[in-house]
Amino acid sequence: MKSSQENALSPLCINTIRMLAVDAVEKARSGHPGMPMEAADIGYVVWTRFLKHNPANPKWPNRDRFVLSAGHGSMLLYALLYLTGYEVSLEDIRQFRQWNSITPGHPEYGPTPGVETTTGPLGQGFSNAVGMAMAQEYLAQHFNRPGYRLVDYFIYAVVSDGDMMEGVTSEAASVAGHLGLGRLICIYLDNRITIEGSTDLTFTEDVGKRFEAYNWHVQKVDGYDLPQIGSALSAAQQETDSPSLIIARTHIGYGSPNKQDNASAHGEPLGAEEARLVREQLNWPETLFYIPEEALEHFRACVNKGHLWEEEWKHLFDAYAREYPDLAAQWKERHEGKWPEGWEEDFPRFEPDQGPIATRSASGKVLEGVAPRLFGLLGGSADLAPSTKTYIKGLGVIKVDPGGRNIHFGIREHAMGGILNGMALSRALVPYGATFLVFSDYMRPAIRLAALMKLRVIYVFTHDSVAVGEDGPTHQPVEQIAALRAIPNLVVLRPADANETVFAWQFALNRKEGPTALILTRQKVPIIDRTRFAPAESVLRGGYILAEAPQGKPEIVLLATGSEVHLALAAYEKLVDEGIAVRVVNMPSWEVFEAQGADYREEVLPVTVKARVAVEAGVPMGWERYVGIEGRVIGIERFGASAPGPVLLENFGFTLEAVVAAVKETLGKS
Repeated sequence: MKSSQENALSPLCINTIRMLAVDAVEKARSGHPGMPMEAADIGYVVWTRFLKHNPANPKWPNRDRFVLSAGHGSMLLYALLYLTGYEVSLEDIRQFRQWNSITPGHPEYGPTPGVETTTGPLGQGFSNAVGMAMAQEYLAQHFNRPGYRLVDYFIYAVVSDGDMMEGVTSEAASVAGHLGLGRLICIYLDNRITIEGSTDLTFTEDVGKRFEAYNWHVQKVDGYDLPQIGSALSAAQQETDSPSLIIARTHIGYGSPNKQDNASAHGEPLGAEEARLVREQLNWPETLFYIPEEALEHFRACVNKGHLWEEEWKHLFDAYAREYPDLAAQWKERHEGKWPEGWEEDFPRFEPDQGPIATRSASGKVLEGVAPRLFGLLGGSADLAPSTKTYIKGLGVIKVDPGGRNIHFGIREHAMGGILNGMALSRALVPYGATFLVFSDYMRPAIRLAALMKLRVIYVFTHDSVAVGEDGPTHQPVEQIAALRAIPNLVVLRPADANETVFAWQFALNRKEGPTALILTRQKVPIIDRTRFAPAESVLRGGYILAEAPQGKPEIVLLATGSEVHLALAAYEKLVDEGIAVRVVNMPSWEVFEAQGADYREEVLPVTVKARVAVEAGVPMGWERYVGIEGRVIGIERFGASAPGPVLLENFGFTLEAVVAAVKETLGKS
């Protein structure tokens, strides 16, 4: 039961949120005022009565998470962060959407204290929240002990009609319902308006029934009835076997005499006259960015409550550490982003006499070797584990087996991408997700956001070229590697053999500032004899001299990646026998190579050697930076075809004869 003083202050506090959003959008002359105005009541109840958080320490591990999936309403979140005492100032609010401000147009993870994930592309925040709930359940199962609920938080998400329309939300909701993620509470703002007008134009389904079919606990409330909102949130907290959806009937632009329930309230300022009318209707002073002292004092009570919550948790952790020292050490290790001492000793090693092995299979052996000691590493595949080799035997299935680490994502690549991001945002887990390379297109929005947020996510993309064979062009990636390389801060690694795959995994597991995509073969490839050629760990430099020209003075450089490296080595043997001084450079990762010093890059690719040929079974786009205007690229500039893999490679020109001919033509020796 709330005090009468608090109940009396509620309207003032709620209107403070509303008017901060109105003023910030008006000053910026850009933004989405309608959503913060409609959701201010819900935001107020969640943040002051339910959200367990500490504004003085936004990274406290046991805080509740708040995800604004409807990221266009960012001023709702910024207002709440400022009012409850985070390091977001009123001046930051005034700088909404401006250069170098920590209040950008859509919430961004990193720059703004208290923002849990980058949102804006609709549905991504929802799927992140599902991933956060999966991480919460896994960590709770791993660490919690009787009397010690070290992991005891909820995930709250505010979602819009747009989120509900996006397909990624349907996939993620299906996963969440199947797994029974009871710590996930989503509040759906049912305002029935989108940019083009009424949702009746395109969206007439019964969302509640849809989510009930997904095995969600569904409630409906009036979005402006505070007791109803509070009761629904309490009931959602008590529902432990299913995620909860609270459908709140709301009105976009609430409080605006002429724009409430109007599509124009979504993505444009109210305008000076309408803002004046809102002030008049709410009996609000004309002073811009006006903050009533009593409202601010009420909001700032969150600071003291948060301090007490965290102190209580710290005392719990200290007692836990005395009783379970190994688990406590593991907790600290993972939250510092570290792996156990000596973990790299568990990597397998491969010898040439073992015979050819697909890099996807080598990847599976790497996981089998290192995963048992790395409890923070978990993941799975989009129903393709037998093909991607990502199911780790003996480690069980999440939610099925105690401490299970394998995840069955189902045929849901869109959701898998967003869920991986949510799991990585725990900062304690390094998740991986696998599918065929051609289906990375389904995951692209989530991959892009992982790169933007600098998340430790690992993608295992197999079946990496037309060598897939008979399945035909629908399953044969041609442009996907180039498309992935185009994403800033995503490291794309295409190892040439089993041992390079080992070091590719080592790189991915050690990388802390962004995601890594491992591009792996379906077909078997030979294990390179490292007694003759450069060591496999050279892959950690992104590009390296694999086979040197006689006397170390190349007249031409032959570049390749992945399975085509073996073709380049075969060409090297023939060309050297014919007296042509060729150097083979393996370029498994452009991004890692570009991060090396200029001297090293010059050593590998000297500017004086203009004659260059690159070989990669994909679109040539981008290779120009390495071969120059005088070089050539043996690639594929059309879709594939249905035929056995070796037949396709031959017909597309990936033969010893074609590579040798290209080198000679480039040198003018044909």
